[in-house]
Amino acid sequence: MARSSGPETRRRLLRAAAELFAVKGVDGALTRDITRLAGQSNPSAVQYHFGSRQGLLEAVMAERQVRTEAELAPRLAELLARAEPGRPDLRELLALLVAAEATELATVGGRHCLLISAQLSHESGVRTRTPHPTLDGTGYWRLICRIEACLGRLPEPVRLERLDLALTLIGAALGDRARQYLDGTRPLTDEPLFLADLVGMTTAMLRAPAPGTDAGAGTGAGTGTRSDAGTDAALDQDPDPDPHSPGSQQ
Repeated sequence: MARSSGPETRRRLLRAAAELFAVKGVDGALTRDITRLAGQSNPSAVQYHFGSRQGLLEAVMAERQVRTEAELAPRLAELLARAEPGRPDLRELLALLVAAEATELATVGGRHCLLISAQLSHESGVRTRTPHPTLDGTGYWRLICRIEACLGRLPEPVRLERLDLALTLIGAALGDRARQYLDGTRPLTDEPLFLADLVGMTTAMLRAPAPGTDAGAGTGAGTGTRSDAGTDAALDQDPDPDPHSPGSQQ
């Protein structure tokens, strides 16, 4: 169990862990190296404050999710309030997701967290419809549900797999940009163009027709709009999808 004592020690351990999990990998970073980087002489500091190495990793990502949620939740509420009739376009939803995630690029600690997230992208729970504990009940998970609702006519296995891969693409792209910033490498594109292109790529990926279907059928491919009736029907049934289960609104 995580303990509440020693807030400064906790802060140092969290910062050191984020750096080493990012640089050496989630599986490669050693507890003793984290403790040393945090300036702690007690080798049991991680266990004392976080219960385990896994508990420390989860605490790092929980802090990151709190920051992302603070950016995302009010933007999502605003988007849903002005959408007509409460059904935003797929591109708008993806742009919101990417913009909220990209706020982590502004700080060194945030860049470290993006590199960690890129390693954990398949643990969101999308494929099994079981949100990771850090995502359960969040605006982030609600947004994922909204995005899935826009893919109404894709077969369910294709829909869930494609959504998970789209999130992986976003995570990998932001992680790559974070690494360039940390390394001092000059990116090929400026940040606004990079983010706009990431939204465009992900939108095209999700709107692509299912294998064996006509090129324009079912996902609004090529139109830039929510053209499929399946999406409208799904959202008519549940205008505020259950954050616990992507696809339950279908």
